[in-house]
Amino acid sequence: MKTTITLILAFGIIGGTYVATFGAPAAILSLMPQEQSEQPGGESTERQQVRTAPEGRPRREGRPGRSSATIVAMQELETSVYEHNLRAIGSTVAARSVDVTADVSGTITKVSAIPNDRVEVGDILFQLDDRTEQLNVEIAQAELDQASQALQRYRSLANSSAVSAVDIADAEIAVRLAEGALNLARVALDERAVRAAIAGQVGLSTLDIGDRVNEGDVLVSIDALDELLIEFELPERAIGLLEVGRAIRASTPAYVGEVFDGQIVAYDSRLDSVTRSVTVQALIGNSDRRLWPGMTFSIRLEDRTDPLPTVPVTAITWTRDGAGIWSVQNGTASRVPVTILYRQGDNVWLDTDLAAGARIVTEGAQKLRDGATVRATDGPGSPPTRAADPRDEAPSASVRQRPADAPEPQAETRTADQAAQETPNENRREEDPA
Repeated sequence: MKTTITLILAFGIIGGTYVATFGAPAAILSLMPQEQSEQPGGESTERQQVRTAPEGRPRREGRPGRSSATIVAMQELETSVYEHNLRAIGSTVAARSVDVTADVSGTITKVSAIPNDRVEVGDILFQLDDRTEQLNVEIAQAELDQASQALQRYRSLANSSAVSAVDIADAEIAVRLAEGALNLARVALDERAVRAAIAGQVGLSTLDIGDRVNEGDVLVSIDALDELLIEFELPERAIGLLEVGRAIRASTPAYVGEVFDGQIVAYDSRLDSVTRSVTVQALIGNSDRRLWPGMTFSIRLEDRTDPLPTVPVTAITWTRDGAGIWSVQNGTASRVPVTILYRQGDNVWLDTDLAAGARIVTEGAQKLRDGATVRATDGPGSPPTRAADPRDEAPSASVRQRPADAPEPQAETRTADQAAQETPNENRREEDPA
């Protein structure tokens, strides 16, 4: 019993809340007796609620001033440039950098490489012990002199029968062999001096006089700092923006507030299989040598598109066919499919067939259907998008517009018994002649 009472009370509360919020359903109101008031001339209120449409069909009138058009917010389709900024973190390396190595083994007898000193091509950085090589040069030079003298004697005796042509040819070959041996000795001597391969700034070296180095050992590094390369990675979606010569802007924490301009000079031919990114190199000038290799840079790659149609994000609607916007022509809405290219904040850049300046719906598009009549809500007192149809305006069902020359109706006082004796005319409908 208690459960039954609880359920009845619950349904009562729910029903009362629904009626208070949305009103009583029309099906219930139709079952309730309605009082019918007579107006002068014997015409009932129910009869006055039905008017003949221009086509001859009766229709029920709505509230005064209410239109069948859907109220939406509209604006003209605008175009704007989209600035696409890609950011990345990279580090610098010298545009030209070499590790100076020893071509031969030997003991260092002289160190000319001073850290952070600038050197030119061919400057001697280290000198290895070259006493043996100097002696070899002297021996080769003596052998060359001897072969040259023998050749001269043979040529002076060429007109006599004491020297044959074969002897002269052998002497010439001996001279050439001596010259080759001398050149080899000089090369071996030159290899004992370690020279700068490029012009640049010398790095640190831990080597000193007396240290022995082997062939291929790195002795010191040289960096050409007039230009620096910034190496960074960009995601796969940025491949379309990569081209040699595209400008970039770089900044570093070492010089807060300063921006360094550069350009892309190279990029890899494939994506990294793990990070799905591509390595890019950009060149920046460093004539004052303020920037060092190894510095961290924040890189910004800017891209500006041509003017594209731009709409608020609230103007986009979605269906199973994709994205679209609503275009308004002569007060009628039609949906136009679009392709979203970019999105930033509350704006969306589109690819659409609509021309700039076309009227589009920016708010309230969820209520629309193709061919729906719409009215703009640009502000108080703003005119509708199209001329209002007189048929869209109708008096209230409980208010009848009285002709100007009709007499004012007289108020009647009825008792409850008199009202009960009158026959209700709810079901009577009279059609006016077409």
